[in-house]
Amino acid sequence: LSDAPFLKVEATKFTEVGYHGRDVDQIVRDLMDVSMALTKKRQMEKLREEAKLIVEDRILDILVGPEFSGTKGQRESFRGMLEEGLLENQELEIDVPENLGAAGGGKDGDGAVLAFGTDSNSMSAQAIGDMLKKLGAAGGGNRGGRPGMEKKKMPISEAREVILEIEIEKMLEKVDLKKEAINAAEESGIVFIDEIDKICSSKDFNSKSADASAEGVQRDLLPLVEGTTISTKYGNVNTDYMLFIGSGAFHAVKPSDMLPELQGRLPIRVELNGLTEDDLYKILTEPEANLVIQQIELIKTEGVVLTFNDDALREIAKLAAHLNRTVENIGARRLHTVMERIMEEISFQAAEMDTAEEVTVTKELVQERLSHVMTTSDLSKYIL
Repeated sequence: LSDAPFLKVEATKFTEVGYHGRDVDQIVRDLMDVSMALTKKRQMEKLREEAKLIVEDRILDILVGPEFSGTKGQRESFRGMLEEGLLENQELEIDVPENLGAAGGGKDGDGAVLAFGTDSNSMSAQAIGDMLKKLGAAGGGNRGGRPGMEKKKMPISEAREVILEIEIEKMLEKVDLKKEAINAAEESGIVFIDEIDKICSSKDFNSKSADASAEGVQRDLLPLVEGTTISTKYGNVNTDYMLFIGSGAFHAVKPSDMLPELQGRLPIRVELNGLTEDDLYKILTEPEANLVIQQIELIKTEGVVLTFNDDALREIAKLAAHLNRTVENIGARRLHTVMERIMEEISFQAAEMDTAEEVTVTKELVQERLSHVMTTSDLSKYIL
């Protein structure tokens, strides 16, 4: 909503046994990557209109020559033809940077760093990368003083996009992206740490936890959440004003099992209620690519038209909520299992059906398919 750099990480990513997880500083480095991409996108949108005007002049320069040579009338007639779209298939020869659109935005040297077996974000890896870049440039990588340009032939319709990209890149060089990105990350960065309960070990159950590095990850997270300065490839980033949100199911452990210092640093505690029938109905119907639309599109590949009645969807939500209450509360994931039960037969029969045949899922069908699940659910707790 606020165009803030946002990053979601799972706490379990930082619990490799043997040493205290992956370096938690990586969280801030990843957040900086997100912030950089956001800032660049925002600036590109700002500059796009300005660049479009330059692109037209660039294309005219290639067609008629620079502005001062040739008659003005000739240039204007070509401009008119361009605007009417008469020259779209005319081929042009343009200078394109070799690494334009290359993976990783043309940050050559990154691929070479990975060959050393180091993490491409670590400081030593960047140093090696920079050195390789310099060596590449010194070794004749810059023909005619310009870094790796190559000539390409393409129709104007394609050339327009390529020239636009080159022009925007040129304009971006004047903007201090790094400074703006660091500012955005420091002032409005949000880090969402999921599964935070998986790095707690229960105090009363057994003092020796199975995962030796879990406590260590909490210790490593402390300075991050309290506020520290971390070096990234864009510069030093201060985490004082970042918003950290932790979440977890806390089935096996209590929030009070976390390190006291970390609890103190996450002062606002919210307990979420289980999903109600209405919530599940919303999840089924409101998202753009909801479960219902997914099933309709899947069956459409067989040429069969599938429709769900509204009361059938209500019934699905009602049964999912009931199963969550009686068996085990697995939240919205329950909708997948309920939907799968209903679609099981239809999916198999769809291949044999005639094209454009219509299948409607009704409330009765839902009840019939799920009747055995509902009856056995009460017995399941007595079966060993």
